[in-house]
Amino acid sequence: MLAGLPHLDWLLLLCGAWLVVGALGVVALRRFGFVSHVLFPLGGLVCLGVFLVALSAIFAPTETAVLPLGLPGLPFHVRLDALSALFIAVIAGAAAGVSIFAAGYFRKGEGTPPGLLCLQYHIFLASMVLVALADDAYAFMVMWETMALSSFFLVTSNHRIAAIRRAGYLYLLVAHIGAIAILLCFGVLQANTGDYSFDGMRGQHLSPFWASAAFLLAVFGFGAKAGIVPLHVWLPEAHPAAPSPVSALMSGVMLKTAIYGLLRVSFDLLQMQLWWWGVVLLALGLGTALFGVIFSTVQSDMKRLLAYSSIENIGLLLVGMGLGVLFKAYRMESLAALALTACLYHVASHAFFKSLLFLGTGCVLHATGERNLGRLGGLMRFMPWVAWTTLIGVLASAGLPPSAASFRSGCCCKASCYAGAAGPLPQHAGAGGCGRDRAGVGAGRVRHGQVLWRDLPRPAARGEAGQGA
Repeated sequence: MLAGLPHLDWLLLLCGAWLVVGALGVVALRRFGFVSHVLFPLGGLVCLGVFLVALSAIFAPTETAVLPLGLPGLPFHVRLDALSALFIAVIAGAAAGVSIFAAGYFRKGEGTPPGLLCLQYHIFLASMVLVALADDAYAFMVMWETMALSSFFLVTSNHRIAAIRRAGYLYLLVAHIGAIAILLCFGVLQANTGDYSFDGMRGQHLSPFWASAAFLLAVFGFGAKAGIVPLHVWLPEAHPAAPSPVSALMSGVMLKTAIYGLLRVSFDLLQMQLWWWGVVLLALGLGTALFGVIFSTVQSDMKRLLAYSSIENIGLLLVGMGLGVLFKAYRMESLAALALTACLYHVASHAFFKSLLFLGTGCVLHATGERNLGRLGGLMRFMPWVAWTTLIGVLASAGLPPSAASFRSGCCCKASCYAGAAGPLPQHAGAGGCGRDRAGVGAGRVRHGQVLWRDLPRPAARGEAGQGA
């Protein structure tokens, strides 16, 4: 408890504060100075408060509440446990820095009145936190759809451009297809009891067939939001179309809500783990990581490069989850904990370094008006702070010491080696787990060379870059 109030109450109050900030944006619809210099920094302070509360709740007892919202007989159930607290801390921690950057970025309106952007932005933040707090299918789906719709409007901020509208519609289509699969997953988990609370689902003992059906529906539904191959088609289109702060939140934070949902279903709502579920996650993760690595290395657009890099990192997270499921299925609890620790560590690491890289891209875009890597170079002379902070993000992306990702790589490599050596476990798990770490390091080095250490461009382009900086 903090100052006499439970952590859960504080988080709900702070989510309400985000909504108040957004409502003030509607009141000051076109007052650029007020929105940029007051409301976005105020939202960043709320993010910092959410981060601190969630961080203190990770090792606190589980808290639950029933809110007088929703439909008659269908109130919202909310729950704060260690898993949800960790993801909320990641969401708020990354969003705090993004909000400060957005204070300067959104002052020109991006085609939408800044006050309306402020409303959509803070609804997006509140909905992501409430997704992690939801403790029944009804509240979860309401917040999940609110998150999808608010992010759609943010992606299409500059809606006068036809390509941006198409990217937004593609994102919304894939998001709703995934939402249908998630809804069907909850239908299977409630086992024809009519109880859609997560507590009721935890008490069900499904047969292996129905448990597998729920698991596969969860993989499809949450995979569509996370960008798992072949459900990734929206991600390389929506991220470049969105304003840079929105791209940072979507790639660094929103994708993690899908990882949260898959972890919640696989390790909490389902009371069994089958070995072949881990093989499915390993195969999807390795394929997704390899796909993201290959396509990120050949991109010339900075934001598309980072979008494909996010696909790669989602694949790495799935590999960690797959190893955790495999070890759990064979009652190797310590190794399962090691693999899941690596997965959760990478969730936090990726949220921060990918947000940092997208914000660096936004700085370059504002200074030069250019996203093509072939026309950029030598910017360290004109933008040293952006260059060095971007270098930190690139080193973290590559998993090199002393970045947090190096710890994640070590944990995953150890877990993968044990997976290859254990008797009944598939032998390819060890090779796959270590191979995906090497692929991640290789791709990080390629991105490092492309973004920072490329030769200077043609004199005309160099002059434009210097003038913009």
